[in-house]
Amino acid sequence: MNNIGMKMNTIGRVFLFIISYFIIVGIFQYVGSLIAGVDFTNLEYKENSTEQLIISVFDLVGTFLIIWLFMKFVDKEDFIELGFQTKNRLKEFITGIIIGLIIMLIGYFILIYFEEIFFIEVNFDFNELIKSILLFTIVAIVEETLCRGYILKNIMSSFNKYIALISSSILFSLMHAFNPNVDSFSLFALFLAGIVLGLSYIYTKNLWFPIAMHLSWNLFQTLLGFNVSGQDTYSIVEFKTNQSNLINGGAFGFEGSYLSIIAEIITIIGIGIYYNRKKN
Repeated sequence: MNNIGMKMNTIGRVFLFIISYFIIVGIFQYVGSLIAGVDFTNLEYKENSTEQLIISVFDLVGTFLIIWLFMKFVDKEDFIELGFQTKNRLKEFITGIIIGLIIMLIGYFILIYFEEIFFIEVNFDFNELIKSILLFTIVAIVEETLCRGYILKNIMSSFNKYIALISSSILFSLMHAFNPNVDSFSLFALFLAGIVLGLSYIYTKNLWFPIAMHLSWNLFQTLLGFNVSGQDTYSIVEFKTNQSNLINGGAFGFEGSYLSIIAEIITIIGIGIYYNRKKN
């Protein structure tokens, strides 16, 4: 098969996968919502943390099922080849956790210092904390396995790795297009987040760093009081804003702020320098 044929085959395979993903995972999420007891008759109904966790478990099962089917019968590869090899990956996982934590702490204290946000209280609830950790762990695993492990991996098989990275990051951003409080600025920030999370993958073909950083970014963002991609979840720290703007991120959360853009650009540069030096 010539190069053009390979590219068309890859595009077709990814397109078929995305369509299949939305159908299968949509069914699993619907079943999870029924089991969780979601009230579909109330358009303003907001799931509690337990309901969100139950739905996310069904999301995980559905995502892994459709990816496993495509890996086995379409790609003809083992599931682990998505990037789940664990040998010598603990350091990358810990690094991802630390980077996400540092970014959120620095961002929080900068906003406090410039009086963009105002501390109110600490609201510690052990049960809610555990559910948050489980929820955002599942979210990180699902989105990284989907966007980096399958989609980015497949596009890289036929296209330049940077074209593949940009394409998968656009898809990652568009996945959040219907989130609450989303706008073009926050979608751009999510596109950059896709670059951050995918950049190490194009060098390592491994998912543990992006999973760890994705988990850390979301978890510490919410625990410090921010919304996560426009969605309000449990926070240990409660704060208020006098005015929502692009400095504090407003209702979308830290990801909707200029600080997020700056942090993502710095992280992209840092990851790029690290892996290029390591390669050389």
